[in-house]
Amino acid sequence: MTHLLQLDASARPGLAGTDAHGSLSRRLTHHFATAWQARQPEATVTHRDVGARPPSFIDQRWIEAAFTPAKRQQPWMAEALAESDQLIDELIAADILVIGAPLYNFGMPAALKAWVDQVVRMGRTVDYDENRPDDPFTPLLADRPRHAVILSSRGGAGFEPGGELAHLNHLEPGLSTALEFIGITRIHRIAVEHQEEGGERLAASVREAEQRVEVLVSRLVDLQHEKMAVDYA
Repeated sequence: MTHLLQLDASARPGLAGTDAHGSLSRRLTHHFATAWQARQPEATVTHRDVGARPPSFIDQRWIEAAFTPAKRQQPWMAEALAESDQLIDELIAADILVIGAPLYNFGMPAALKAWVDQVVRMGRTVDYDENRPDDPFTPLLADRPRHAVILSSRGGAGFEPGGELAHLNHLEPGLSTALEFIGITRIHRIAVEHQEEGGERLAASVREAEQRVEVLVSRLVDLQHEKMAVDYA
């Protein structure tokens, strides 16, 4: 059975086209999860709305607790890392990570960066071995195949790889770097553009993005079915 972790990072509540001032990235994540469960009804979804309820920013207590070896942990450190542990447990449980993230000022929303900082953690999602100076990091989420789907929305256009504004887009590259570092290397990206312009260009971009979502869902569901067939062979 496939398990999805759906993260929504937009500051806008609701879905574009359904709710007033709704979010385009939320519309895409909703479309993805709905399409997946239509193809695979037994699939489960954990929904974490970091846009509405941002994770805590890491602070000195968090850093001290996260970098203290287990045998030297003090009682207060478990509390300092409790939120991080919950977010990491949700991520570890997921087969498919679905991230809805608008492009804010050339990068990811602060709430999503806070989530990244909570889940990229030594001893939980990545290890470090000083005895291997050429390759000291071991991604701990490479233990099994996981996919990440980044569904974004942008005010302008040309931010795709090869586009004239691609060098200004630090959203997908930044997320991909963090996810690959902890072992999630199967990354897919779909975006809506022309949000500020609106009109037919935006409508066409939404239609294209939703069609791409449906194609991706079909492909990934088929991959999951093939994997389960092998597992039970």
